[in-house]
Amino acid sequence: MSVQWTARAREIESFKVMDLLKRAQELSDAGRDIVHLGAGEPDFGAAPSVVEAAKRALDEVRLGYTPTGGIWPLREKIAQFHYQRYGQRIDPAQVLVTAGASAGLLLSITLLVEQGKHLLMADPGYPCNRQFLRAVEAGAFSIPVSSEQNFQLDRDLVRNNWSENTAGVLIASPANPTGAVLSADAIKGIAEETRQQGGALIVDEIYHGLTYDVNTTSAIGIDPNAVVINSFSKYFGMTGWRLGWMVSSVEAIAEMEKIAQNLFISAPTLSQYAALSAFEPEAIEVFEARKQELRERRDLLLEGLLELGFKVPRVPEGAFYIYADASELTSDSFAWCWRLLEDAGVVATPGADFGCNHAEQFVRFAYTTSKQNIALALERIGQFVKSES
Repeated sequence: MSVQWTARAREIESFKVMDLLKRAQELSDAGRDIVHLGAGEPDFGAAPSVVEAAKRALDEVRLGYTPTGGIWPLREKIAQFHYQRYGQRIDPAQVLVTAGASAGLLLSITLLVEQGKHLLMADPGYPCNRQFLRAVEAGAFSIPVSSEQNFQLDRDLVRNNWSENTAGVLIASPANPTGAVLSADAIKGIAEETRQQGGALIVDEIYHGLTYDVNTTSAIGIDPNAVVINSFSKYFGMTGWRLGWMVSSVEAIAEMEKIAQNLFISAPTLSQYAALSAFEPEAIEVFEARKQELRERRDLLLEGLLELGFKVPRVPEGAFYIYADASELTSDSFAWCWRLLEDAGVVATPGADFGCNHAEQFVRFAYTTSKQNIALALERIGQFVKSES
């Protein structure tokens, strides 16, 4: 008799963009030229000063395990950065360094969501959150949100969808896939309602630093009991270094550190020492210049998509995605994205990755490649659209 997989393993869905990227790599290996507007990974890489710090660490640091909470100098740096960026004072003991933001999401869900309970979250939203919850025998209660609602939850939606099985709320600002940003007042309303209902608030802030013409504040300054997750992958450009952090109460951080001891031991040591340089003025100057480049890419891609017949009712205020309504071009964006890859050599992500809320009519485009590549992608998409009409 063969080994039987668990129900939870069978029910965890694939990350569809990763399937597309796997096929794109096969096409590249066969000699095809592929333009990538799919994955949420900017083409910049780590700042030069961060790379140099990693090289020094290889020579100077014994790269063994670190404390599970992270090396203390990095926790101090994160606390200092938090004050510089938001004007909020936190203790380094309120910081937990994680093996990427994904580890932070898993730790927070493990801490706060009992078996059989669920978190309220927006649909569309980051797909892996649902899978993290399934892995701990909990669930996601996805609430459809539209462009008129800024693709975000609000206090009324939290109140109206709360039930006896609700453990709390998970919000993201800026959000993947929409780039939508929550105002401080909106976060405050959600936090107050969640607290009144006796639930927990988890806030994904991994795209903080990448906002355009809007200000953001960290939710920890609004709700000191929230669990806030951030990352070195997006603003800091360190995707492959697998490093993130969490901020919460000292008590919650200590409890999650205990869980992390068992699941991860510690975050990557080399990455932690390299990240110490990510907060230096030289590196911040690089990151801010990159943000301006991303803004220009967004504007170029947005203009091109609108000309091709896509609808984008809300200009994304953050992150590096455009969540475009393709209903004038297709009734099945999943199949459309696969044809776009095979026929035109362009990777984009179907709405099916992000939920069920009119997913068949949406496509996420990531402006994480050069303006030259974006122009090429738009040309190819235009030719593809004409061929399908």
